[in-house]
Formats: sequence, C-alpha cells, structure tokens
Amino acid sequence: MVSSSPPPAPKEIPSDEKWAEDVPPREAKWWYSTFHTVTAMVGAGVLSLPYAMAYLGWGPGTVVMILSWCITLNTMWQMIQLHECVPGVRFDRYKDLGKHVFGPKLGAWIVLPQQLIVQVGCDIVYMVTGGKCLMKFMEIACTNCTRIRQSYWICIFGAIHFFLSQLPNFNAVSGVSLAAAIMSLSYSTIAWVGCVGKGRVPNVSYAYKTTSPVDYMFRVFNALGQVSFAYAGHAVVLEIQATIPSTPEKPSKVPMWKGAVWAYFVNALCYFPVAFIGYWAFGQDVDDNVLVGLERPSWLIAAANLMVVVHVIGSYQVYAMPVFDLMEQKLVKTWNFPPGVLLRFIVRTTYVAFTLFLGVTFPFFGDLLGFFGGFGFAPTSYFLPSIMWLKVKKPRRFSTSWWINWVCIFIGVFIMIASTVGGLRNIVADSSSYEFYS
Repeated sequence: MVSSSPPPAPKEIPSDEKWAEDVPPREAKWWYSTFHTVTAMVGAGVLSLPYAMAYLGWGPGTVVMILSWCITLNTMWQMIQLHECVPGVRFDRYKDLGKHVFGPKLGAWIVLPQQLIVQVGCDIVYMVTGGKCLMKFMEIACTNCTRIRQSYWICIFGAIHFFLSQLPNFNAVSGVSLAAAIMSLSYSTIAWVGCVGKGRVPNVSYAYKTTSPVDYMFRVFNALGQVSFAYAGHAVVLEIQATIPSTPEKPSKVPMWKGAVWAYFVNALCYFPVAFIGYWAFGQDVDDNVLVGLERPSWLIAAANLMVVVHVIGSYQVYAMPVFDLMEQKLVKTWNFPPGVLLRFIVRTTYVAFTLFLGVTFPFFGDLLGFFGGFGFAPTSYFLPSIMWLKVKKPRRFSTSWWINWVCIFIGVFIMIASTVGGLRNIVADSSSYEFYS
C-alpha cells in the first residue's frame, strides 16, 4: 500500500515576494477580516446612495442595490477561495493571483492598474470626504468660530495621515480599522434614523429629475458608478486574508469567509436603510451627501460628521497599506533601496502628499464617486473575480456556476463602461460650478 503524503502547508510568503525582513506575522482572527472588510467597503459612498436612488428611481434603484449586494458577495467568496487555489501557495496580493491566472506579464497589466485605481481613487475621495465632514462638524459645533476654506480642512485631515502612514503593516492599523468599522455603522444609523425623525420634506417628489434626456442618461450612468463605489472591498481582500494563519487542517478561507459574511451583514445594515429611507425622506432633492440635508438635532449631526472623519481615517490606511507595500517592494527589488524606516518615511510621506494635493485640487465628491466607481471598482468587485474563477475552476459549460459568472461579467462590464463615461462627462459638464482651492 502506498501511503498518501499530506498536502504541503501553505507558504507564508511566495519566494519572489520576500523582499523585506519585517514581514508581519499571520496571526489575525476571523473578526479581523470582518472589521477590515467593513472599513474597506462601508465608506463615504454609503452617504451618496440616496442620491443615486434619486436618478434610478424606486424600482430600478432597488434592483441595482440588491443585485450589487448579491453579485459582490459571490465574487468576494470567489476571491477567498482562490487565495489558496494552488496547493502550498498563498496569493497574498490581487496581482499575484492575476499573474497566476493570466500569466506573469499579462496578469500584472490586467489586475495591477485596476487595483491601484481603486486604492488611490479611494484615498483621494477619502481626503475630500474627511476634510468636508471635519469642516461641517466645526461649523455645527462652533457657530461663532471664524470660517476657513474647505481646502484648509482637507489639509488638516491629510496631516493626520503623515503620522498614521508610518505604521508598518495591516496588523498595526487593526485598532484604527476597528474604530473605523464601528463609526461606519454608527453614522449610517444616524443618517437613516435622522431621516426618519425628520420625515418627508414638504412636497417631496419621487419623479425623475427634470433635465434633458441625454443629461439624464449620463446622470443615471454616474449613479451606477456611485453604487459600484460602495462595493470596493475586493481590492484588498487578499491582503486582508494574508494576515490570517493557514494550515491544511484549518485553511484561511474558512475564517476569512466567516468574517466576510459578517461584514456583508453589517454592510446590509448600513446600505439599504440609508439608501431607501434617505430617498424616502428627500426624494429627488436629496443631496449627494445625505447628512447635508439633516440639520436637527445639531449635536447628533455634528457627531455623525465626526464619525465619518474617524471612519475615513481608518479606510484611508486600509487602502494605502497595499500601495505602500507595492512601492517599497519595487524600490527595494529594482533600485536596491535598503528596507527600513528611511524608505518607509520617504515613500509614505510622498504618497500622502500626492493624494492630499489631488484631493485639495479636485474636491468634487459626487462626480468623483461615479468616475472611480466605474473605472476601477466595477472590474475588481464585479467581474474580474468571475473571469478568474472561469479560468481556474473551469466550471462545466452552461452549468449554474458558468451562467452565474457570465451574468456577473456582463453586468460588471456594462456598469464599468456606463459609469466611467457618465462620471467623466459629469465632471466636464459640472466644471463651470467647481471652485478650485475653495
């Protein structure tokens, strides 16, 4: 009798990626994945969902919201399963999995640009959101204080990240991420409870906004991008799973999936009430940030804005950590920079300054959500995981799995094209009302 040898334990780090000596230990628990995923996904985009509903309407808007939740939960599951699809190897980064599926060169070109668009795009939008909400908090909390420019508030918010970005890895930002996840649930609850307390505005209308057919079409496309922006956690899901230990008996996909399910439960508690109740209260006149329309009680609205600030502080770091890792890895391997504190300081300070500059220069919240949502978020969250699943798992043609994946691909590609075009067009169309460095 030939004894079967046990499967090899997953490699802690693929050999070509071991570029630094201070690689964080894999010691995270399933609940780490919950609050990291909540922090990455439930961001500033939740506050724009009622605005997206105003262009989509009750029927289509409800369908898009529910369909997006189901599709991205399925693709999240696929990403988690593909993390260890090769025995003995863990794909700790989206680009590593892309190289395995599409080839070393093509995989990097397919996956890496999309992932960077998501991560850098999120950080730019979070700079804007953090500064705006910090300004709103101070205006409510101190009515007699001298008003200062919005761009100054964005700079104040950005200054925080010059310090936090020096934290070495995901494990080090766990406390910040946990606080951010709690804040996201809290301010989402305040948003929809505040809408219930306020009630419907006088003469509320759920009719489609009055505009030209062409303009309305592009606004609908932008609304699809805003919805897809709300499901952005896939860009960092493999990096989150990489912090969880894995053995043949207890693979990392089990605790990671448990954490992801709980994260999507929290996601539903945040997204659906805010989207539907916010639209119910304000109708077609809802602002692109639903908190702006809520004024009473002032202390509660001030608290909600401060919670948004705390949340986007954590979200910024969750999306920035993989970018830091990529940049430092490139400098060490290509330019022979010595890894250490000096490299970390130069790379991370430069990145924070870059995103801060773009956030101050282009503070266009709603249009940025639509553009980045289509261009980067739709591929990474809606259809790239399905394409990878078809290539790796090769489900039988016309089987249930085959059909589900192709439906996800077609819907995702449509959202990507439509919302990218809509967001870019709206940025151009609304440019006359923009105030740079206001």
